[in-house]
Amino acid sequence: MKKALYIIIPILLFALVVVRLMTNKEAAREQVYTYNKEEPVNVQADTLHLEDVDADYSFSGTFEPNKETKISAEIQGKINAVVVDAGSNVKKGQPLLQLDNSLLKLQLQSVEVQIEGLEADLKRYTILTKADAVQGVLLEKAELGLKSARVQKSTLLEQISKTTITAPFDGIVTAKLTEVGAFAAPGVPLLQITDISQLKFTVTVSEADLNLFNTITAYYVVADAFPEITLSGKATLIGSRANVASSFPVQFTLKNTPDLTIKAGMFGSVILAEKKGAKRLIVPASAIVGSSVHPQVYLVENGKAVIKDITVSARIKNKAVVSAGLKEGDVMITGGFINLFDGANVNVK
Repeated sequence: MKKALYIIIPILLFALVVVRLMTNKEAAREQVYTYNKEEPVNVQADTLHLEDVDADYSFSGTFEPNKETKISAEIQGKINAVVVDAGSNVKKGQPLLQLDNSLLKLQLQSVEVQIEGLEADLKRYTILTKADAVQGVLLEKAELGLKSARVQKSTLLEQISKTTITAPFDGIVTAKLTEVGAFAAPGVPLLQITDISQLKFTVTVSEADLNLFNTITAYYVVADAFPEITLSGKATLIGSRANVASSFPVQFTLKNTPDLTIKAGMFGSVILAEKKGAKRLIVPASAIVGSSVHPQVYLVENGKAVIKDITVSARIKNKAVVSAGLKEGDVMITGGFINLFDGANVNVK
C-alpha cells in the first residue's frame, strides 16, 4: 500500500502543477493587450501639389575618399614586423610591413657563390679555348650557366624587395588587419590606406535638375557636422545613366582642409540657387520615414498605407524637395505614424 502511495502522490502533485500553470497562462493571455492589425489607424494626410521654390537650397550627398586601397603582399611569408598602426599618417614609399626573408637571403648567397665560380670558369675556358686546349662547347656552357645564375640573382633580389611592403600613396592607415607572426599571402588584405587630402562628394539628382550642373562652374559644399566650413570644387562626373530610382549621380572633387577636418563617410550638401518660379514637390521633413540614405514616405492608396521610396534632392529648413518617387495628386500621410505599417488600413482625418 505504501509503495502505491509513493507513486500516486507525485503523479497527483505533477498534475496539480500542470493545471496551475495552464490557468496562469490563460489569465496572462487575457491581461495582455493584443493589437488588431485589421483595425484602421487614424492618420493625417495631405494631397501633394507642385509648389514654387524661390530660395537657395541644397542637394544632400556623402563625402568619399579621393583614394582608398587595401594593401596585400605580392609574395607569401611570415610577418616579422608591422611598423604602422591604425590612424598612422604615411607617405608614399614608406615601409609598412616586413616579411621574413631569411631563406631568400640564404638562396641569394648561394647564387652569388655560384656566380663567382662560373665567372672563374668562364675566364679559364676563354684562355684554354684560344689555345685550343678545350672544346669551345665548354666555354658556351659556362657563358649560359653564368647568364642563368645572374637571372636567378635578379629574381631573388626582386623577391627580397617585395618582402618590404610600402605605402602606394600618401594617406592614413584606416584599418590594421594583421599582426606580427601572421602569414601573408597574395590577395589577403593586411592594411587599408585612405587618402582624404582630396575628397569626392556625390549627390543624386532628378533628370529635371541635371541641367543645373556643369564641369566649369565652381560649387560650394558644406559638411553637416561642420557647417562653418565651406569647401569649393568642380563637378568631375555628371551621370549619363539613371539608377533604379531614376536619379543621376553628380560627383564633385574638393580639396580638404589642411588638418583634414572633413572625413570620408560624412554627410553634406552642395548649395545651389534655385531658379525663380521653379515648381517642385515639397513635403514636410517630419513625414519622411527611414534614413537620410534611404528616405521613404507613406501614401494612402485604396484606404491602405503604402510605403514608397523617394529621392530627396534638396532640403529647405524643415521641408524636403522630392525629385523622384512621388507625383502631383498623391495623398501622403503626414501624421499618426504610431502602429502604422505597410499595408495597414487607415482612416484619414
